Amino acid sequence: MSLHRLARELDETARQSAAMVEGFTEALDILSDGKLNKDPSVRDAIMMIITALQGQDRIEQRCHNMALATRQFALLPTAAPESVYDEIWSSLSLDELRVSSMSGIAALQNHGDAELF
Repeated sequence: MSLHRLARELDETARQSAAMVEGFTEALDILSDGKLNKDPSVRDAIMMIITALQGQDRIEQRCHNMALATRQFALLPTAAPESVYDEIWSSLSLDELRVSSMSGIAALQNHGDAELF
């Protein structure tokens, strides 16, 4: 698979995960109805959905960042030094991709309270 195709597939994965959010948003609209959201279990369900939406947003951001890096890698000559690849990684916007010591550990970190973007 070429790097350009890999980048397209990452963008498509991001697009598909974003499309999935529409159903969750509709469910939140229903659950946040004034009559329903007085029930603590409904409020808990709302918070669970919001947390899941934050996870989807993170996945979408990661896919777009990796697609960008992949496109930049594709432009490099085959003999490019490792430092050039490191510079591309360090230019990304998500710390878990940009900072090499954080690579692959996002799932192990506490992301704080749930909030809508």
